[in-house]
Amino acid sequence: MENYKSKIVTAEAAVAAAVKDGDWVDYGFGGGFPELLDRALAARKGHLKDVKIRGGLVIRPRIEVVEADPEQESFSYYSWHIGDYERKLQTRGLVKFMPVVLRLLPTLYRQRYIRTDVAFVPVSTPDENGYCGLGISNFAWRTMFESAGTVIFEINEHYPKLQGVDGSHRVHLSEADYIVEGEHEPLPVRTYKAPSETDIQIAKLVVNEIPDGAVLSLGVGGVPFTVANMLAESDLKDLGCHTGTISDAYLNLWKAGKLTNAKKEFDTDLSTWNLAMGSQEFYDWIAENPKLFHPADLDYVHDPQRIGTMKNVISINGGVQLDLMGQENAESAGTRQLSGIGGQMDFLEGAYRSVGGKGYICINSARKTKDGTLKSNIVPFIPGGSTVSAPRTMIQSVATEYGIANLSGKTLRERAESMIAIAHPDFRDELEQYAKEAFH
Repeated sequence: MENYKSKIVTAEAAVAAAVKDGDWVDYGFGGGFPELLDRALAARKGHLKDVKIRGGLVIRPRIEVVEADPEQESFSYYSWHIGDYERKLQTRGLVKFMPVVLRLLPTLYRQRYIRTDVAFVPVSTPDENGYCGLGISNFAWRTMFESAGTVIFEINEHYPKLQGVDGSHRVHLSEADYIVEGEHEPLPVRTYKAPSETDIQIAKLVVNEIPDGAVLSLGVGGVPFTVANMLAESDLKDLGCHTGTISDAYLNLWKAGKLTNAKKEFDTDLSTWNLAMGSQEFYDWIAENPKLFHPADLDYVHDPQRIGTMKNVISINGGVQLDLMGQENAESAGTRQLSGIGGQMDFLEGAYRSVGGKGYICINSARKTKDGTLKSNIVPFIPGGSTVSAPRTMIQSVATEYGIANLSGKTLRERAESMIAIAHPDFRDELEQYAKEAFH
């Protein structure tokens, strides 16, 4: 640190020097968050105008620049992926959503389709050589800050210090224009509620199709978490991890002796991931066992071609609606954005390319509205205004509590029949009537 003491400033001084009217400021993605810089920027309300902040999937309870400026007098907030907290902000009109498939996001920065004036990069405490880890959110930080006008590192004393394989998860203090230190709140935790009976039934069906040595890409919903817990209690062995977000699901598999990564064709013996979100026990696991992991950026982790070179890649994600052709809405209720596509398309394609691989969209066959009305989640067609997150050509398998529909290689009529067979019984007749009229 001796060589870089001249760069160490308060968060307030860094923000005052770096952020100007009209700037784009990047906060990053997921659990990693520039807490001190966010607070300092929020305090500049009224002194700045038209400052645009980009983030996504924020799991901490507050974004200070948004909460301090609900009139958006100085700041506007943009999200790549709506998380639970951002969904609440959205109802107040305080989030602007930007659709993106995560594997393509680095290209937007690299090719300067979008600009970053200031990057607020959350990092771990440095080692004796001035190298910091990227903590719990690798994201596309290297690509992003290499295109940025000004780079500020915020050192978070709570972050795991792992730096990845061959430095895949590290940055150097020399790459920052300013360095900010200070006390941080405990890391934000992500918890899972107990699975419903329907979640358990869907998970059982999917677990029955997973072979020994499978490489798992698990989404962050209830069914993927339930699948992992069932696998932890199963007879399967030598499971692997290559995933966008690593979580307690994988910790549970490791504690059960199931997660060895021994059969992976590359990154053998290593769990590969881009983001980390979970309990404090989970963060401790990562911090204490750096040699078990290959944290890496979006270009590496989300590349379908690389994913497809491994055998038996199993991608498990949730959805909102599917239609009879297999088109999936994974992220909206009508025009209201609920989340984002994230890396789902990346891993669906990767699993498709994998020998023995398969992508599963797991969804309850129906849902109850607030007034108690039962509505089908399998619909004749994705309704107008709702998002088609994944095209019919990319969906291999759909699982509900009534079974698994395998769609690859089927005609439109055959797809419809497969989807009707796993729909809630109360809706099968009307779905069949539509299919007869639409698919000859």
